[in-house]
Amino acid sequence: MGMVKSMAIVVLILGIVGIIIGGVFFGIGLSKKNLIVNRMNVENVTLALDPNNPSVYTRIDNSSDAQKAADTIAAHRRNIAPTYQDLLGGKKFDPTNPQQLTYVQAMNLENYLYMAVTAFGLIDIAMATGGFMIIAGLAILFLALALMRMANMYQKTHAPA
Repeated sequence: MGMVKSMAIVVLILGIVGIIIGGVFFGIGLSKKNLIVNRMNVENVTLALDPNNPSVYTRIDNSSDAQKAADTIAAHRRNIAPTYQDLLGGKKFDPTNPQQLTYVQAMNLENYLYMAVTAFGLIDIAMATGGFMIIAGLAILFLALALMRMANMYQKTHAPA
């Protein structure tokens, strides 16, 4: 029965490792999410979410709000010109042209927000993976403890007299 105890110890260690790695995934994800939200707050990135009250702005702190903001900017940018090539009309970019400058600034902010959408998505995946690893690690840990208990019970009932 010593082999069962050895296996239980290995499984116990794997459970603990799973919990630790899951915690690391979750912790890193949470810290990166806080970083992105903090940076957006510092830059005061906001969006009017209520069409009935367009003067009330909400800070962007999640993927769906960032997506809405990026899509709104893209729609406004396309009102200036459908594409960058259309904006230039075969000429070079002119930074003194307010229309061209506004267009490229809109592209920059739009890209910033789409990158935030991607980052929030990856962060959610990391946090979900971490959460799953914690749950799986706990299940493995309890399995190991049950194996050890069964091994001890077997040893007590089958011990030589």
